[in-house]
Amino acid sequence: MKFDMGKLFEKIDRYRDDVIEIQKMLTAIPALAPENGGDGEEKKAQALRKYLIKNRFPKPNDYSAPDTRVSAGHRPNFLYKFDGEDSNRTVFVMSHLDVVPEGERAKWKSDPFELKVMGDRIYGRGVEDNQHGMTASILAARALVDLGLTPKYNIGLLFVADEEVGSKYGIDYILKNHKIFKKNDLIIVPDSGDVQGKTIEVAEKSICWLKVETTGRQCHAARPDQGTNAFFAASKLAAKVHDLYKIFNKKDKLFHPATSTFEPTKKEANVPNVNTIPGDDVFWIDSRVLPEYNLVQVEAQIRDWADKIERSEGVKIKISRGQRAQAAPSTSKDAPVVKALSKAIKKVYNINPRVCGIGGGTVAALIRRKGYPAAVWSKIHESAHQPNEYTDISNIIGDAKIYAHIFMDA
Repeated sequence: MKFDMGKLFEKIDRYRDDVIEIQKMLTAIPALAPENGGDGEEKKAQALRKYLIKNRFPKPNDYSAPDTRVSAGHRPNFLYKFDGEDSNRTVFVMSHLDVVPEGERAKWKSDPFELKVMGDRIYGRGVEDNQHGMTASILAARALVDLGLTPKYNIGLLFVADEEVGSKYGIDYILKNHKIFKKNDLIIVPDSGDVQGKTIEVAEKSICWLKVETTGRQCHAARPDQGTNAFFAASKLAAKVHDLYKIFNKKDKLFHPATSTFEPTKKEANVPNVNTIPGDDVFWIDSRVLPEYNLVQVEAQIRDWADKIERSEGVKIKISRGQRAQAAPSTSKDAPVVKALSKAIKKVYNINPRVCGIGGGTVAALIRRKGYPAAVWSKIHESAHQPNEYTDISNIIGDAKIYAHIFMDA
């Protein structure tokens, strides 16, 4: 089918008011998980479905996950499928409905749940994470509907719940209970990026959070001979953490930083006064490890140091896992989804993109772990989770052109 890409882009350029309309509607509904004091995403999902029906989107497929903690009794996951000329492949764009709480209201210059428009920039909780990608994908598909265009391959706009607190009721639920992806599909997750739109994320490091609980014996600080200083013993282990950089020292330029990282982070309170030697101490270790290393190796080394400190200091050290995820297989830089994104980015933004790996975690890892290549990309300012979260209307319009280009010329 012949079509004019220029006319398609011109159509998307006229959607500025629609960007504001969608973002205003979505921002006004705090879609918070029960873990964050909310009632889930159903009200936001209903508003979105109503908007899409009005704009002639097809009936969605429902993959809601049961959850008795919320008033709806479920967490909404739904897919809009558009038939393409070739139905053997689907181009998916997956965005999430939930947001994080606003945090300290005093740090916001406007109501976090009321869209604020200042020129090209819009403010509000969720406008970037993940309503930026959500809005861009909706308008890309809408442009095809409005112009009566048939995409090259099927299109799948997937909206999921629960991304901000683990995805148990979102994409993880779908992957475990439904088969919607094929190995040759193009899967895009617009949930990370940079201000230029230059980086296509194809890999993530392993993540390991360890809680270290040291038990000694509390006593008066003037009589240390009567106790065992748990804080001192814990500090010896904390000081050893940076030695992991020397042991697991390989580099991979795909990632920034190129090395694994190992840092003691959160320190919990022990005694409230200066003149008491603490009998208990708790701190945390955050490790982001290159995929070639197994987390078991890292944990074993830390445990070995802890055993030696137990013997030398007369304490007990318990190490327990917090978040832990061995790195998923990376998406090849030659994967069709990467090539399609690269071609579209060059066309729309006139830049040469590059592939990268990150130390953080996205839901793309869950998809890759099931054997489906996925790429993470957006042109965003990385203001997610901050007070006065913002994004640019022009970037949403530009990203919509990226998706439209892929829909029609993948």
